[in-house]
Amino acid sequence: MQFLSDNAAPVHPRLWEAMRAADAPDTPYDTDALSRELDARFTAMFGRDCAALWVATGTAANCLALATMVDPHGGVVCHEEAHIEMDECGAPGFYLHGAKLLLAQGAGAKLTPGSIGDVLKGITRGVHQVPAQAISITQASEYGLCYRPDEVAAISALAKERGLGLHMDGARFGNATAFLGVSPAESAGPVDALSFGFVKNGGMGAEAVILFDTEKADMIRYRRKRAGHLQSKGRFLAAQILAMLDDDLWLENARSANAVATEIASAASDRLLYPVEANELFVRMNADDRASLREQGFAFYDWDDASIRLVTSWATVPDHAHALGKAIAAL
Repeated sequence: MQFLSDNAAPVHPRLWEAMRAADAPDTPYDTDALSRELDARFTAMFGRDCAALWVATGTAANCLALATMVDPHGGVVCHEEAHIEMDECGAPGFYLHGAKLLLAQGAGAKLTPGSIGDVLKGITRGVHQVPAQAISITQASEYGLCYRPDEVAAISALAKERGLGLHMDGARFGNATAFLGVSPAESAGPVDALSFGFVKNGGMGAEAVILFDTEKADMIRYRRKRAGHLQSKGRFLAAQILAMLDDDLWLENARSANAVATEIASAASDRLLYPVEANELFVRMNADDRASLREQGFAFYDWDDASIRLVTSWATVPDHAHALGKAIAAL
């Protein structure tokens, strides 16, 4: 009974069907009919012009988006526990040719205008210091907490005031949007670029980089090629993304994952370290508790000395979630 990661979940059957249908001759790279459809589909979704490009990984999506905003001598303000800081092996510095991550604090791995301001006010020595050029926030955060539209708007206002770009790491954008019960445009807010995650939500190997400044699309196309992410049969990535958008499969999958997380959360009760607002749970567990759950067949990651992380997915078996809830309640 697997609660390690939504990355471990199977690919949704509708995506296999879409990739099979795409297995026909077409032009290579991103000139095929499916890839050319992406801009229009995401423009309709967000209600404003955008350029949409496929890449294979969330790391590439994040770094390529940030590369449109930040110079090699610049910096990105992000949370000290952000994925780009903790889990991408220095990829931002690699893709951005030496740019630095400027680390801010915040409860639940969320930034606020105040915590961002604390970082910015320390940059006072001109050419001797790395200047901030962008902000990156994560929807939902590393602890599964969601930015409300007014929170994103407040950070966007600060970014515009300071002349900074604003990027959203949306690896679990679907889960956040489903929880908030708002439109994709409201969930993303007035960001400049969005890494729209699909792999964690039923995809095989396709993420979307959404640029709301369409004039930067050519820049990212060149950077994508240079980074080794321009796949010659890109239609298979586009097919996955379009299949996820059809009939809002991405939201259906996210709601399913969120629902089983909520069931487990109700059983975990006061063991929860954070409210459950997406598909991740952080649960207080001592060594004996962890051993007991593993002996019963539950797989999960130890998070720190006092907690474990449980992640649900679109494919989590409801009976497994129910069994886990009962096991936690019985500890």
